[in-house]
Amino acid sequence: MDNFFDEVQNRKIQPYLPFRKDLHWHVALDIATVRKELVEPYRELTHRPGIAPVAARDAHVTLLHDGPLLEFAPGEIEKITELVRAECATIAPFDITLDRPAIGRVAIECPGRPGQPARRLWEMTARVSAEVTGNRFPRLPQVFHPHLSIGYSTSTPTVRADRAAMKVWLSDCPRGPVTLTATALNLVAQWHTRERITWDHLAAIPLGGPPSHH
Repeated sequence: MDNFFDEVQNRKIQPYLPFRKDLHWHVALDIATVRKELVEPYRELTHRPGIAPVAARDAHVTLLHDGPLLEFAPGEIEKITELVRAECATIAPFDITLDRPAIGRVAIECPGRPGQPARRLWEMTARVSAEVTGNRFPRLPQVFHPHLSIGYSTSTPTVRADRAAMKVWLSDCPRGPVTLTATALNLVAQWHTRERITWDHLAAIPLGGPPSHH
């Protein structure tokens, strides 16, 4: 596997430097369920050389990676929050099913489905930010598919995560998909240490309307 933190730090579009706080929108999910169903059962998979495991408190489904906190003008974050809150009041909570982990190129990811309800929120938060900031920041991700990572690759030339061994372990793991209900968005100031992604919580925005289970 390639090093996740090298990749985000060296990408061409808005390189994500260690310890810099960037504005992010997350889908809010129940941490206790994430811990019980997606983190603890896979400890043997995530606690391996070349993998930085994700603690339940740090697990997240990112909607939008917005601009660096210090590059927003006074009042812009407050305006973005106000507009997102108004739009979320018209969007119903929804179920999202997180599948068994997949061994990706830079992370161990649980793909989410259906994508459309979360994609609607990604499109909305990106549009609101672009309207308020005059489109100063790139849209990240540029193509959205919901997923939750339980481990990031920290591989180096001398210590590399063994994808084949992890796939063998998964082939013997009987666990299935997990369905959770998304009831809110979290606005956070997020940063990474090259071993961990974490954040300061800024706002919780509830989704309104009757729950949708389709």
